[in-house]
Amino acid sequence: MDKQFYTEYYDLERNHWWFKVRSGIIEDSVKTINKSPLNILNIGVATGKTSEILSQFGNVTSVEFDTECCRFTSEKLGIDIINASILNLPFSDNKFDLVCAFDVLEHVENDQKAVSEMKRVCVNNGHICITVPAFMHLWSHHDDVNMHLRRYTMKGVLALFIGSGKIIAKTYFNSFLYFPIMTFRILSRLIPPSMIRKGAGSDFTLINNESPVNKLLYKIFNFERKLLKKIEFPVGVSILCIWKKD
Repeated sequence: MDKQFYTEYYDLERNHWWFKVRSGIIEDSVKTINKSPLNILNIGVATGKTSEILSQFGNVTSVEFDTECCRFTSEKLGIDIINASILNLPFSDNKFDLVCAFDVLEHVENDQKAVSEMKRVCVNNGHICITVPAFMHLWSHHDDVNMHLRRYTMKGVLALFIGSGKIIAKTYFNSFLYFPIMTFRILSRLIPPSMIRKGAGSDFTLINNESPVNKLLYKIFNFERKLLKKIEFPVGVSILCIWKKD
């Protein structure tokens, strides 16, 4: 992550329409796990909003790979964050009831090893919950800035979790806005590099958090959140998957 993005990202995680609804989707997903309190591992905490959400369900151990981001968030929130890699988690086998990685795997070269590590530290009958960005045809400057290595299809995500357990929930999300976002990202490839917006450059920074557009997009996406409790979407900008360990 670009260092300039830390401060922006802290605000975005708490006020941007996409993050606000994703937070609700994460909360809804964890509520489906019938155990309380949970011993939770949250990998790739960034500026900490996901750890704040998960704390209502039990004890949260937070992990972040980026040293500077780890320091920033720890000082900002006053919480302990372990500086470690998802490829070599510093925990014993069968330790956590719930292992989470929200928009993390797309940053990891060896995502299969990352999933294996998550499985290792997950207790028997425990759960892994992940989100990842979907579809390589949606690749844009946003992915470059956020240091993504790939975007996923559902088939690709499910292939990572074959063996030792079963998928208990899966869906694409941010589906209602999929076609507008796809159109915008395809057209954005025509913009000359000299005209690409400065600063962090992420798509998240295009719309002011207090603007009417931000509020409208929040309402559209939040309506979809309610439907996600009942149906699985066949296409979207992101993917959610929950796996249960045998």
